[in-house]
Amino acid sequence: MPNSMPDVANHSQAQTEGTLDWVGMSNIEVPLMVAASDAAERPVAAHVEAFVNLKDPKTKGIHMSRLYLLLDQLSTEGELSHASLKQLLRDFIDSHSDISDQAFIKFDFEYHLRRESLISRKKGWKAYPVSLTGRYDAGRLSLELSVDVPYSSTCPCSAALARQLIQEAFVDKFADKEVIDKATMHEWLGSTEGIVATPHSQRSTAEVKVKLAEDLEEFPIVALIDAVEGALKTPVQAAVKREDEQEFARLNGQNLMFCEDASRRLKHQLNQMAIFKDFWLRVNHYESLHAHDAVAIATKGVDSGYRA
Repeated sequence: MPNSMPDVANHSQAQTEGTLDWVGMSNIEVPLMVAASDAAERPVAAHVEAFVNLKDPKTKGIHMSRLYLLLDQLSTEGELSHASLKQLLRDFIDSHSDISDQAFIKFDFEYHLRRESLISRKKGWKAYPVSLTGRYDAGRLSLELSVDVPYSSTCPCSAALARQLIQEAFVDKFADKEVIDKATMHEWLGSTEGIVATPHSQRSTAEVKVKLAEDLEEFPIVALIDAVEGALKTPVQAAVKREDEQEFARLNGQNLMFCEDASRRLKHQLNQMAIFKDFWLRVNHYESLHAHDAVAIATKGVDSGYRA
């Protein structure tokens, strides 16, 4: 066996010289413990992207194993927190100090929360897609948190059309009666004949990205999810009994919304939260009426910030 093995990346020059914006790995699978505010730390199965830039035009390549091993050390010996993510980015650069001065990391995982039903108070798990992204560039650190939150949206236009049909059915049913007793009216309203139409509704998703303030100590994952669900008022449920389903129907009826309405609710809510320096949001209503989706996008409007 030879005493030493060749290291092409370290000892060879690039055949075609040039700097590169990012070099690294994607779709790295690692288990992690995630620390977040307002929640106990919990294990997640993450897919990770890890990159550094290549500022030396003559260097053949980076040392990908160094990035991988630093990530593996975090997985086996630590937890993913605001502090550890910042340190990981610094370690990426330190491991390539002669050829890199920028670093990038992105963690994608599902974050499970126990959610209580609306009336019966039964509990169940809901999984929220979460991304945590960090970038270190010329001594400046930026951290981004994004979540996808599912909810139900009921079309205001469809609701108005359904009400009109119910009114017409009422006129047809009782056209020959000048007086209708309460019991008859109550029975008719509770029949399929009485409710001849219902508005179309659909599962929808709010995609939200926020820039985190530098003085945060923990990731506000739960706070962001709660803010989105609180603004929209019709989050998709976990455990459901009949009384919960009825309350869900009531909430949908009392919170009719186009995609424009949903995005404005979220924009107003996020503008009240000082922990987020900037935000970008997109609501997707996966229409049951149409074969296409209804979409609205909004940003905070910060100079040099997110753009639609």
